[in-house]
Amino acid sequence: MNNIIYYVPVFGIIGLLYTAWRFSWVSKQPAGDGNMQKLSGYIADGAIAFLKAEWKVLAYFAIPTAILLFFLGSNEGTAENPIHSSPLISVSFLIGAFLSALAGYIGMKIATKANVRTAQAARTSLSKALQVSFTGGSVMGMGVAGLAVLGLGGLFIIFYNYFAKDQPLTSDEMKKAIEVLAGFSLGAESIALFARVGGGIYTKAADVGADLVGKVEAGIPEDDVRNPATIADNVGDNVGDVAGMGADLFGSYVATILATMVLGQEINVTDNYGGFSPVILPMMIAGVGLLASLVSTFLVRISNENSSVQAALNLGNWASVIITFITSYFLVKNLLPETLNLRGFEFTSNGVFLAIVVGLVVGALMSIITEYYTAMGKRPVLSIIQKSGTGHATNIIGGLAVGMESTVLPIIVLAAGIILSYKFAGLYGVSIAAAGMMATTAMQLAIDAFGPIADNAGGIAEMSLLPSEVRERTDNLDAVGNTTAATGKGFAIASAALTSLALFAAFVGIAGIKAIDIYKADVLAGLFVGGMIPFIFSALCISAVGKAAMEMVNEVRRQFREIPGIMEYKAEPEYEKCVAISTEASIKQMILPGAIALITPVVVGFIFGPEVLGGLLAGVTVSGVLMGLFQSNAGGAWDNAKKSFEKGVLIDGEMYYKKSEPHKASVTGDTVGDPFKDTSGPSMNILIKLMSIVSLVIAPYIAVHSDDITKTMDGINVEAMTPQLASELPVSEGIKNLGAKLDKALSSGVTLNIPENGIENNLLKFIEDKSKAVDKTTWFDFDRLTFETGKSTLKPESAEQLKNIAEILKAFPSVNIKLGGYTDNTGDANANLKLSGDRASTVKSELVKLGIPDARLESEGYGQENPVATNDTEEGRAANRRISVRVTKK
Repeated sequence: MNNIIYYVPVFGIIGLLYTAWRFSWVSKQPAGDGNMQKLSGYIADGAIAFLKAEWKVLAYFAIPTAILLFFLGSNEGTAENPIHSSPLISVSFLIGAFLSALAGYIGMKIATKANVRTAQAARTSLSKALQVSFTGGSVMGMGVAGLAVLGLGGLFIIFYNYFAKDQPLTSDEMKKAIEVLAGFSLGAESIALFARVGGGIYTKAADVGADLVGKVEAGIPEDDVRNPATIADNVGDNVGDVAGMGADLFGSYVATILATMVLGQEINVTDNYGGFSPVILPMMIAGVGLLASLVSTFLVRISNENSSVQAALNLGNWASVIITFITSYFLVKNLLPETLNLRGFEFTSNGVFLAIVVGLVVGALMSIITEYYTAMGKRPVLSIIQKSGTGHATNIIGGLAVGMESTVLPIIVLAAGIILSYKFAGLYGVSIAAAGMMATTAMQLAIDAFGPIADNAGGIAEMSLLPSEVRERTDNLDAVGNTTAATGKGFAIASAALTSLALFAAFVGIAGIKAIDIYKADVLAGLFVGGMIPFIFSALCISAVGKAAMEMVNEVRRQFREIPGIMEYKAEPEYEKCVAISTEASIKQMILPGAIALITPVVVGFIFGPEVLGGLLAGVTVSGVLMGLFQSNAGGAWDNAKKSFEKGVLIDGEMYYKKSEPHKASVTGDTVGDPFKDTSGPSMNILIKLMSIVSLVIAPYIAVHSDDITKTMDGINVEAMTPQLASELPVSEGIKNLGAKLDKALSSGVTLNIPENGIENNLLKFIEDKSKAVDKTTWFDFDRLTFETGKSTLKPESAEQLKNIAEILKAFPSVNIKLGGYTDNTGDANANLKLSGDRASTVKSELVKLGIPDARLESEGYGQENPVATNDTEEGRAANRRISVRVTKK
């Protein structure tokens, strides 16, 4: 393997060096007066307390899981059914889990530093406030991408050198290295799910509780220092929208690259990189995407108070996409050979590049569409505002309708992206499209994390009673942040759909199944159960928010009632009690949804088999993508409909502002939408990817394996088959009962004792019959050759027939033959093609050893093509696993 692979961890190190540099810059910015710093300290302490409690629970999950993976990895299977794994998969899992948690921690740490500094910067100018808040977001974005690229690239190099040094890409040793690397993604996605669900429950429990009592009942502003839940609300922005999002996109980033590597490992190519270019490419794309994002962060600037913050963020985003687009072309042309083949689908390097372009375009379109459905001033949000004029119920109806409508265009774009990327480069194209989409994750996450930092800054400004122009600046940033958060979630869900499809394809190959037949009752049942899982998952998440919010409401009411002087600013609320409620509720309630995602694939796979599990995954993916889009977009639209009242909205010719009746209706809608957009909605993309990753890891243990004999229809009478099947067998003269043995004297003086209807006698008849011309359709099947399972190694009992064929060829020295290898359609088509070629080549080599000149022999593998029987029965599959002979010259 070429040394180019070592560039991948270098890219990760560059990203982490940038992270440290910008983290230091943010830390040196002014943090405001003592009161601002005290409030910021409360938020930071609450966030750290939550993470510690969460990590303790996650340790109870991670350690037993690692032990289980250790024992599973120790199982090498049998000679017939080998399992390509290792106990090191447990170490890979723990590293992935640790780095996922670390990614969230880095994001939370910088966010709790940047929030108060953004509030202080807003006292100076909007430009300075944007610089501080976006720099804080870029620290998170680069930190997440840097850890992912360094971790995945570094582990790949280690596992390659440990398991498969100097071995070809398609070798069993490389299968083991990639399978062990899948543990890294499993660890990352597992922690991401708990972090996202737990953080989402935390933030929305506090947010809903604070809004219902503070804004609706007490009539005090959002983020008012008198509200006991306001600190918990601001803590929630960090543990949910920052730490949770960081772990989420870390997992997405890793899973996307891994899915492409798993499929790339099946591609046999000749290139300048030892044949490894199909697995190097996705890692290199991630690396150059990181650098493109790094460069683009310096373009996010505004010049004055009237400049558009959204336009500045869009400039950075588009710059990262364009740079990635350009560099990807040179990467593809430099790395890949002109043509490639995956599972019988031939494609070109240009097709791979076009698939990457498709991924970039799909990602951009998803962001544009999501922005349209969630941004202030656009038709969808305005429609919710208008419906707020007639009350709370119509506001809810309007938001639900917008959320449902918002799934149409993204799904059409996603479907078109899947079709086009497959057309350009097959399944590899679909996965590389997802890798292209995720290449700019660092920039996407920087823009996404900027939102909660701005939100926190506004909260600190409100609680510190800073001048109104400061809050106006932070509100400007926050409003844009709501839209960028929604677009980020749409982007993540779209990438999850493409990634899950790639993981699904990898699972199918490893599990040994060719397709998912929904005509089968159990597979159809799995499809329906899979479609149900996102609904029960969402129900558990939303219900958890409701329960915790009720506790929060009761606590806030108690403090307003029992602590005199709060409303007059004479007494300080007991913030820590509200923080404790959110922490305890989120830790308890995150376990069951997480368990569903982890346990369901294992139970279904081991009890019902890989095909039913495939049906389950298909149902989860389709339902999860739709639910994720619907909930995230509805929640974002409700939120910005509420925020629109801060500057005033026109409803039926009359202006309405905060505290008006339509505004109260919009607050209700926003409260309903909170768990939609920040808890269950964004968790959908982790749910579908995690279930796919779990399935991929267990695939070797539930795989369907072929019979170990590659013989053709020995002892099976063609007359006993149906007329239709018999009519499908014109090309073969060997499929019949072998009959009694007879002695056959050859001109060489050798007498063979051979079956009457065996290949030897049929071949002799054809050679001796001068009226039968050589053609390309007359084949004769070996009937007594056996190979070791999944290998091209002949068993000893094959020697007799090979010797007979050699003697026939010696007796007719002018005869040349071609050997054709075939398999059934069970398992991966590309692997079948290679195996059939290897087996035909083995038979040729044995004949050469028996004295037949190489020039008289040809061999070719045809894989699962040209079946002579149905693949629906074991008898038919046995017939299709064969070595055949065709006379090319008499």
